[in-house]
Amino acid sequence: MAATIFKDFYEVPNLNFDISKLREDLDKILKNKNFNSLGITHFGAIPINQIPNDESSIKGNNVRGKYWTIADETGKEVSRDVDIDESKYTQLVPEFEKTYFKEVFEKLRERYKLGRVRLLLKEPRSTLSWHKDPECRLHIPIITNKGCSMVIENVAKHLPANGKVWITNNTKYHNFFNGGEQARIHLVACVLESPFKN
Repeated sequence: MAATIFKDFYEVPNLNFDISKLREDLDKILKNKNFNSLGITHFGAIPINQIPNDESSIKGNNVRGKYWTIADETGKEVSRDVDIDESKYTQLVPEFEKTYFKEVFEKLRERYKLGRVRLLLKEPRSTLSWHKDPECRLHIPIITNKGCSMVIENVAKHLPANGKVWITNNTKYHNFFNGGEQARIHLVACVLESPFKN
Protein backbone atom coordinates (compact mmCIF):
# COMPACT_ATOMS: atom_id res chain seq x y z
CA MET A 1 0.00 0.00 0.00
CA ALA A 2 1.36 3.43 -0.97
CA ALA A 3 2.12 5.90 1.82
CA THR A 4 -0.16 8.92 2.07
CA ILE A 5 1.49 12.08 0.77
CA PHE A 6 0.46 15.16 2.74
CA LYS A 7 1.12 17.61 -0.08
CA ASP A 8 -1.27 20.26 1.29
CA PHE A 9 0.25 20.03 4.78
CA TYR A 10 3.71 21.59 5.12
CA GLU A 11 5.70 20.98 8.30
CA VAL A 12 8.02 23.98 8.68
CA PRO A 13 11.63 22.82 9.21
CA ASN A 14 13.87 24.30 11.92
CA LEU A 15 11.08 26.18 13.68
CA ASN A 16 9.92 25.00 17.08
CA PHE A 17 8.22 26.70 20.00
CA ASP A 18 8.02 25.77 23.67
CA ILE A 19 4.67 24.02 24.09
CA SER A 20 4.71 24.33 27.90
CA LYS A 21 5.20 28.13 27.67
CA LEU A 22 2.40 28.36 25.09
CA ARG A 23 0.03 26.43 27.37
CA GLU A 24 1.04 28.40 30.45
CA ASP A 25 0.41 31.75 28.76
CA LEU A 26 -2.78 30.46 27.13
CA ASP A 27 -4.07 29.77 30.67
CA LYS A 28 -3.16 33.35 31.68
CA ILE A 29 -4.97 34.80 28.64
CA LEU A 30 -8.08 32.67 29.29
CA LYS A 31 -8.34 34.07 32.83
CA ASN A 32 -9.06 37.51 31.32
CA LYS A 33 -10.50 36.78 27.87
CA ASN A 34 -13.18 34.43 26.57
CA PHE A 35 -13.35 32.90 23.12
CA ASN A 36 -15.76 34.87 20.93
CA SER A 37 -18.11 32.45 19.15
CA LEU A 38 -18.88 34.88 16.29
CA GLY A 39 -22.23 33.21 15.61
CA ILE A 40 -20.57 29.91 14.60
CA THR A 41 -21.49 26.91 16.72
CA HIS A 42 -18.74 24.99 18.56
CA PHE A 43 -16.08 27.49 17.44
CA GLY A 44 -14.33 30.42 19.06
CA ALA A 45 -11.58 32.94 18.37
CA ILE A 46 -9.32 35.31 20.30
CA PRO A 47 -7.38 37.76 18.08
CA ILE A 48 -3.65 38.11 18.80
CA ASN A 49 -3.02 40.99 16.38
CA GLN A 50 -4.98 43.91 15.00
CA ILE A 51 -4.88 46.83 12.61
CA PRO A 52 -2.83 49.45 14.55
CA ASN A 53 -5.00 51.36 17.01
CA ASP A 54 -8.22 49.98 15.48
CA GLU A 55 -10.22 47.93 17.99
CA SER A 56 -13.00 47.35 15.45
CA SER A 57 -10.52 45.24 13.44
CA ILE A 58 -10.80 42.50 16.09
CA LYS A 59 -14.58 42.45 16.40
CA GLY A 60 -17.46 40.72 14.61
CA ASN A 61 -16.98 39.85 10.95
CA ASN A 62 -13.37 41.05 11.06
CA VAL A 63 -12.49 38.08 13.26
CA ARG A 64 -14.20 35.63 10.92
CA GLY A 65 -13.37 36.92 7.44
CA LYS A 66 -14.19 35.83 3.90
CA TYR A 67 -14.62 32.20 2.88
CA TRP A 68 -16.49 30.13 0.31
CA THR A 69 -18.65 27.10 0.99
CA ILE A 70 -20.88 24.57 -0.74
CA ALA A 71 -23.90 24.89 1.48
CA ASP A 72 -26.38 22.39 0.07
CA GLU A 73 -27.14 19.63 -2.44
CA THR A 74 -27.11 22.01 -5.42
CA GLY A 75 -23.30 21.96 -5.22
CA LYS A 76 -23.24 25.71 -5.86
CA GLU A 77 -20.34 27.61 -4.30
CA VAL A 78 -21.39 30.62 -2.22
CA SER A 79 -19.33 33.36 -0.63
CA ARG A 80 -19.69 34.22 3.04
CA ASP A 81 -18.66 37.18 5.18
CA VAL A 82 -16.50 40.18 4.33
CA ASP A 83 -13.22 40.83 2.53
CA ILE A 84 -10.37 41.67 4.88
CA ASP A 85 -7.10 43.42 4.08
CA GLU A 86 -4.91 40.95 5.98
CA SER A 87 -1.73 42.96 5.37
CA LYS A 88 -2.93 45.71 7.74
CA TYR A 89 -2.86 43.41 10.80
CA THR A 90 0.56 44.34 12.16
CA GLN A 91 0.05 45.32 15.82
CA LEU A 92 -0.02 42.88 18.73
CA VAL A 93 -3.20 43.11 20.83
CA PRO A 94 -2.11 44.72 24.17
CA GLU A 95 -3.07 41.71 26.36
CA PHE A 96 -0.45 39.61 24.56
CA GLU A 97 2.44 42.07 25.10
CA LYS A 98 3.91 40.40 28.20
CA THR A 99 3.37 36.81 27.07
CA TYR A 100 5.30 34.18 25.15
CA PHE A 101 2.86 34.80 22.29
CA LYS A 102 4.70 38.07 21.58
CA GLU A 103 7.96 36.18 20.95
CA VAL A 104 6.13 33.64 18.78
CA PHE A 105 4.39 36.41 16.79
CA GLU A 106 7.67 38.26 16.19
CA LYS A 107 9.54 35.12 15.11
CA LEU A 108 6.78 34.13 12.71
CA ARG A 109 6.72 37.64 11.21
CA GLU A 110 10.48 37.48 10.53
CA ARG A 111 9.91 34.43 8.35
CA TYR A 112 6.42 34.93 6.86
CA LYS A 113 4.19 37.70 5.60
CA LEU A 114 1.27 37.30 8.01
CA GLY A 115 -2.26 38.58 8.19
CA ARG A 116 -4.55 37.98 11.16
CA VAL A 117 -3.19 35.77 13.94
CA ARG A 118 -5.79 34.18 16.22
CA LEU A 119 -6.25 31.56 18.88
CA LEU A 120 -8.95 29.27 17.48
CA LEU A 121 -11.07 26.93 19.55
CA LYS A 122 -12.82 23.82 18.21
CA GLU A 123 -15.14 22.37 20.80
CA PRO A 124 -15.31 18.62 21.48
CA ARG A 125 -17.31 16.39 19.10
CA SER A 126 -17.75 19.09 16.47
CA THR A 127 -16.64 20.06 12.98
CA LEU A 128 -16.19 23.18 10.86
CA SER A 129 -18.08 23.69 7.61
CA TRP A 130 -16.68 22.41 4.30
CA HIS A 131 -15.09 25.61 3.00
CA LYS A 132 -12.08 27.30 1.43
CA ASP A 133 -10.27 30.48 2.41
CA PRO A 134 -8.55 33.26 0.42
CA GLU A 135 -5.12 32.29 1.78
CA CYS A 136 -3.14 29.50 3.46
CA ARG A 137 -3.00 29.09 7.23
CA LEU A 138 -0.14 28.57 9.65
CA HIS A 139 -0.96 26.34 12.65
CA ILE A 140 0.73 25.84 15.98
CA PRO A 141 -1.38 23.27 17.85
CA ILE A 142 -1.43 24.10 21.57
CA ILE A 143 -4.07 21.70 22.90
CA THR A 144 -5.26 18.78 20.82
CA ASN A 145 -6.12 15.09 20.99
CA LYS A 146 -5.90 12.07 18.69
CA GLY A 147 -9.53 12.65 17.64
CA CYS A 148 -8.62 15.95 15.97
CA SER A 149 -7.84 16.03 12.26
CA MET A 150 -7.77 18.52 9.46
CA VAL A 151 -9.18 17.31 6.16
CA ILE A 152 -8.04 19.00 2.92
CA GLU A 153 -10.01 17.69 -0.02
CA ASN A 154 -9.90 13.94 0.75
CA VAL A 155 -6.78 13.75 2.93
CA ALA A 156 -6.97 13.83 6.75
CA LYS A 157 -4.02 14.68 9.01
CA HIS A 158 -3.65 14.99 12.77
CA LEU A 159 -1.43 17.94 13.77
CA PRO A 160 0.22 17.13 17.14
CA ALA A 161 0.78 19.71 19.89
CA ASN A 162 4.57 19.41 20.07
CA GLY A 163 5.71 22.98 19.35
CA LYS A 164 6.05 22.39 15.61
CA VAL A 165 4.62 24.73 12.99
CA TRP A 166 2.47 23.65 10.05
CA ILE A 167 1.19 25.51 6.99
CA THR A 168 -2.00 24.15 5.45
CA ASN A 169 -3.40 24.80 2.00
CA ASN A 170 -6.71 26.37 3.01
CA THR A 171 -7.26 27.68 -0.53
CA LYS A 172 -8.59 24.16 -1.22
CA TYR A 173 -11.81 22.83 0.28
CA HIS A 174 -11.22 21.63 3.84
CA ASN A 175 -12.61 21.31 7.32
CA PHE A 176 -11.41 20.55 10.81
CA PHE A 177 -13.03 18.10 13.16
CA ASN A 178 -12.58 17.43 16.83
CA GLY A 179 -13.83 13.95 17.62
CA GLY A 180 -12.32 14.03 21.11
CA GLU A 181 -13.82 15.04 24.43
CA GLN A 182 -11.54 18.01 25.13
CA ALA A 183 -11.32 21.38 23.41
CA ARG A 184 -8.80 21.82 20.60
CA ILE A 185 -6.91 25.14 20.55
CA HIS A 186 -4.47 26.19 17.82
CA LEU A 187 -2.64 29.41 17.12
CA VAL A 188 -3.68 30.07 13.50
CA ALA A 189 -2.22 32.76 11.24
CA CYS A 190 -3.15 33.81 7.71
CA VAL A 191 -0.10 33.38 5.44
CA LEU A 192 -0.12 35.88 2.60
CA GLU A 193 2.50 34.20 0.38
CA SER A 194 1.58 30.58 -0.36
CA PRO A 195 4.27 27.89 -0.19
CA PHE A 196 2.00 25.57 -2.22
CA LYS A 197 1.80 25.12 -5.98
CA ASN A 198 -1.89 24.61 -6.79
